[in-house]
Amino acid sequence: SPGGGLGPEAEADPALLRASSPELARRLRGLALVRGGFVSEGEAAELLREVEPGLRRGRYQSDHWDRAITGYRETERGLRGGAGRALLLRVTPAFPSRRPPRPSAHVLDLLPGGCVGPHVDSVKFCGCTIAGLSLLSPSVLRLRSLRDPQDWLELLLEPGSLYVLRGAARYEFTHEILPDEESFFGGLRVPRGRRVALIFRNDPPGENPPNPPGSPKPPG
Repeated sequence: SPGGGLGPEAEADPALLRASSPELARRLRGLALVRGGFVSEGEAAELLREVEPGLRRGRYQSDHWDRAITGYRETERGLRGGAGRALLLRVTPAFPSRRPPRPSAHVLDLLPGGCVGPHVDSVKFCGCTIAGLSLLSPSVLRLRSLRDPQDWLELLLEPGSLYVLRGAARYEFTHEILPDEESFFGGLRVPRGRRVALIFRNDPPGENPPNPPGSPKPPG
């Protein structure tokens, strides 16, 4: 089924993933993955048409509040078009059933010279899973272990591809989009153009444990 097989048993496209060691690739199997061709060219064009007006209202900025990003603009967007609604449905299996993705996507527009520096998404704002759809330009996403910086994993993000980070890949590794001058995947040069990413996250666990299935929902 489209978008199926994104659960914890999922495998990355092997041609789109490089690791510092086979052991690390095994350790992060199912926790860091990338799927090429997750949306068609037509769907990608429709998604861009939907998010461009919101992006155009913002100006490109040179520095982010936590200094993680340069040369970017961003917006939050509930995707209401057909391609957007279909995308949310197809991304949902990547998330735990009790912690689904938020319905609005974080839309990040990165200039050719922009980059997303190494960071771990704040646990205050983001739960256990991140899924990002890449549009327009290819780029390289690098993960690096916080504990052993010589351990790294790289994902080749082609236009129309989806990456998923969860578990150890989300909490124990920084992730970054390599700047143009460092944008290589093995020996392959990956020239950076303008890149738009639609990023889905789930809520961080609340103070209260989730209700067991079948129990009444709390008010609010």
